[in-house]
Amino acid sequence: MIRLVRRDEVRSRIDAGRAILVEALPPEYFRKAHLPGALNLPVDEVETLAPRLLPNRAAEIVVYCANSGCRNSATVARRLSGMGYTNVLDYDEGKDDWMDAGLPTESGD
Repeated sequence: MIRLVRRDEVRSRIDAGRAILVEALPPEYFRKAHLPGALNLPVDEVETLAPRLLPNRAAEIVVYCANSGCRNSATVARRLSGMGYTNVLDYDEGKDDWMDAGLPTESGD
């Protein structure tokens, strides 16, 4: 089962350099704004891109998308888990929650 994490926990993991952040939205949304240091892993490219972007299957991976209504993060988290990734977390509230709190984002690829 994929564990859900909240904004404060994601932020502390970023600050500690403990997690790899993965945005599960299409590239055009990722380019506009993403959490600091995030990688883009669109839901329809998980099986193709994950082995290259995420070579360590034991790494802590936090997957997020736009908000709780967006199911991309849950889908990507399940697919990663099914591919043998053992430490996958879902930031269900996503990028909207992060930005609503006034936290920093990055843009571009």
